[in-house]
Amino acid sequence: MDSNINHEITIIIVLYEEEFSLIKKCLKNISNFKIIIIDNAGNKKLKKKIENEFIIFKYILNNKNIGYSRGINQGINLSSTEYILAYQADCVMELNDIKILFKKYKNYNNCFLVSPTHYDKNSNLSYNGGAFFEKNLEQKVINLEGDICVDKILTSVCLFKKKDFIDIGLFDDNFFIYFVDDDFCRRISKLNKSVIQIFSSKAQHVHGHLKTKNFIKKIFLRNYHYTYDELYYYFKVNNHQKIYNKLKSKIISYFFKIFLNFFLLRFDKSTFYFSKIL
Repeated sequence: MDSNINHEITIIIVLYEEEFSLIKKCLKNISNFKIIIIDNAGNKKLKKKIENEFIIFKYILNNKNIGYSRGINQGINLSSTEYILAYQADCVMELNDIKILFKKYKNYNNCFLVSPTHYDKNSNLSYNGGAFFEKNLEQKVINLEGDICVDKILTSVCLFKKKDFIDIGLFDDNFFIYFVDDDFCRRISKLNKSVIQIFSSKAQHVHGHLKTKNFIKKIFLRNYHYTYDELYYYFKVNNHQKIYNKLKSKIISYFFKIFLNFFLLRFDKSTFYFSKIL
C-alpha cells in the first residue's frame, strides 16, 4: 500500500487569506501527493511562493470568495484519483497518520467517510466528531479508546471516495462554511453508511480561527455566514422556525444597537449586530 498511496489520493486544500508560513507547514508532510489548491482570495503572489517550493497538481485562483463548500466541490471535479483527502491549511498530519487513515478506510465495510482524531497545538485532544446539533446533546470532545462511529465529523481533514462524494451530491453549495459537515453527514446517515473517527490516526488542528486579517471584516464574515448557514441547516431538517422567530423578534433591537454602538465608536459591536440582520 505504501508504494501506491501517493498515486491513489488527491489532497484538496481550500485557502482564504492564509499566511504562507501556515501553508508551508501544512504542505511539508504531504508534498508527494497530488495536491489541488483552491484559493478563494485569488492571491497570485502567494501562488508563486507556494509553487516555488512545492509541486502543486492544480492551483486555482478564484476571483471571489465562493466559500468552503463550493471550493471543495470545485477541487473534487478537478481531481483524477479514486480517493480524496479534504485538508484545511490549519491542519498538519504525518505521512504515517495518512497511511493509517487510508488503511482503516479500506478495512471498514459500509464506511463512507473517515477522519483522524484531532489535537490542538499543545497536543491536547480536541473536538472532531459527535452528535447532530438537532439532537440537542452537548458538543464535547469524545475521550476515545478506539475507533468510533459518530453522527458527524469536521471535514477539516477527511478521507472518502470521489465517486461516493459525487453520487451523494457533493457539498451543498448553499452553505458557505458552517454546518457543511453536519449536512453532509446527515445525507450519509440516510444511506445507512458509517462516518468513523479513527483513534490511531492523528491530526493537529487549530479550531475556529478565521484567517481574514481585517478585524471588522472578520467579525462580519464570521457572524453573517454563521447566522445564514445555521438557519439554512435547520430549515433543511425542518427545525428552523424557532431560530427564525428568535432572530425576527430581535431585528428592531439589533437596528438600535447598530446605531448606538456606531455613534459610541464601538465598531466591532456595531458590525456584529449588522451581520445578524443583513
